[in-house]
Amino acid sequence: MRADTPLDRYTRSAMRASAVVIRSYSTSFGAATRLLGRRHRAHVRNVYALVRVADELVDGVTEGAGLTPGEQADALQRLESEVGRAIGSGYSSDLIVHAFARTARAAGIDAALTAPFFASMRADLPAPTDTAELRGFDAEQHGAYVYGSAEVVGLMCLRIFTRHRSLDALEQHRLERGARSLGAAFQNVNFLRDLADDTDRLGRNYLGTQERLTDADRIDWVRRIEAELADARAVLPLLPKDARAAVRSALNLFAALSRRISRTTIDELYARRVRVPDWQKTAIIVRSIARTAGETR
Repeated sequence: MRADTPLDRYTRSAMRASAVVIRSYSTSFGAATRLLGRRHRAHVRNVYALVRVADELVDGVTEGAGLTPGEQADALQRLESEVGRAIGSGYSSDLIVHAFARTARAAGIDAALTAPFFASMRADLPAPTDTAELRGFDAEQHGAYVYGSAEVVGLMCLRIFTRHRSLDALEQHRLERGARSLGAAFQNVNFLRDLADDTDRLGRNYLGTQERLTDADRIDWVRRIEAELADARAVLPLLPKDARAAVRSALNLFAALSRRISRTTIDELYARRVRVPDWQKTAIIVRSIARTAGETR
């Protein structure tokens, strides 16, 4: 056995920092991540932590610290540049970036995935001049935003899960489609349940260009989410078994959220954030574990 090096100790500390981020910000995703096989768990946490840091940067943390819109844009650019350098070198003085870079190098995550992610984060930066207008996203803008903010995160996780496997072209295509569909479903569910905060605090409507969604819009989006979840569910058997229980749990948790949203009026969604009760989350996770354990491969 080789001796523990300073880099080894530093990397372990960086990964512990990423674990703190996920515990602080997400109970559902954190619970699902704990179901991953040990070889995947830290890597997925590292991806989540970087995504969360960037998302918080554009969603109010830097504004709360008093940074101007221009300074916020500079901060995001510095983060993106540091991620690129760290992936190339295998080191960053930023613990979260360092942990992500170690994962990226192990799983083959590169600028083809990180560049669209940061492009979507830039879309959330405030305008240089103050405006009280609600910012809407048309269909093309929505598609580009969701790809960068969520679908590429699914693709990053897929690269982690399959990093030691050789996939044929058909398997690769099907798994990538499923990963993208799952990421899109997660994001669209979040857009619906965060309508109040996105509208009132952030001044954004990710689901259209109109001032306010209708119940008909809500129904259409729920149908779209159901189709995305069905696409993702269809490829679950192709995932390695030590990733399947976690992904199935996350998928089923968001399916439960989608069902609750389908029974919630648009006026209620603009007033409060829908959530799944803790007892139901536990039941969903237990059933997902049992279903995976019963699979033969």
